[in-house]
Amino acid sequence: MPDDAAARAAAEEESAFSHPPVDPDATAAYGDHPDQVIDFYAPRTPEPASSAPPAPLSPLVVVLHGGAWRAPYDRRHMTPFADYLARRGFAVANVEYRRGGQASGGQSSGGQSSGAQESGAANPVAGRWPDTFDDVAAALDALPALVREILPHADPRRMVVTGHSAGGHLALWAAARHLLPDDAPWRTARPVPLRGVVALAPIADFAIAEKLDVCGGAVRQLLGGDDRFPERQPYADPALLLPTGIATTLVQGRTDLDVPQAVAESYADAAAKAGEVVGLTLLEDVGHFPLIDPAADACAVVAEEIAQLAW
Repeated sequence: MPDDAAARAAAEEESAFSHPPVDPDATAAYGDHPDQVIDFYAPRTPEPASSAPPAPLSPLVVVLHGGAWRAPYDRRHMTPFADYLARRGFAVANVEYRRGGQASGGQSSGGQSSGAQESGAANPVAGRWPDTFDDVAAALDALPALVREILPHADPRRMVVTGHSAGGHLALWAAARHLLPDDAPWRTARPVPLRGVVALAPIADFAIAEKLDVCGGAVRQLLGGDDRFPERQPYADPALLLPTGIATTLVQGRTDLDVPQAVAESYADAAAKAGEVVGLTLLEDVGHFPLIDPAADACAVVAEEIAQLAW
């Protein structure tokens, strides 16, 4: 049975990474570093006839990629997913951010990631403190103005943030910045104006993720190792930043070997204890990668969950 599960997971990963990358309609910088960029995809909806009334503005979906916060895994592997959402009428912003294992001078992350995406083996250290968090906060703050300039058919007032795996963590964290400790540089005075968050197989609870050694110790690496983990956890762990007051849904495959179901369930339990109801959609016979694979039925479920919040 373990061999069957591993073979199935490998087939799911191969399918997710079989799609060629899809170039964006536009790319804009939100900072000076080569990885501080956002790819934009306009909604793929037919142009209305000249006599037709103006089409309503499309909701904006912000996509945060996974890859255990490690440098080899960049936004390019999410471009088929971004295009999939655009073909369903969403405007999409696919965010890049700095990750662990990059040279100090930085490097542009234009390559297509492939193979063993969430494996901790033979991978660089996960995350860059505080750069990874600096970038996600800065990108979200810059998005409304960039969208008005680049995607005039998008409505930044109807914004949903989604992310996969490590990106799911960042999506949940971005929605909780108003709950960060007072001395956190990313703290906001009020909740970020979001319609909601759809987190896909998120690394949502650092305590349980650490216990399960998710992605080869990536959580502890993200926070700087054993010495820094306890002091930095309150600034980074979504399970400690509740209730957010923002509609949140988790989508999780029951057979996920990379980020097990227990991680999402632990976050949902923490939210309930904080007095907040978090949706948890569990998909039978689904692993880690079908959630972002346009060829998989699970991806259609994800799009529907996003639509439920966005529209």
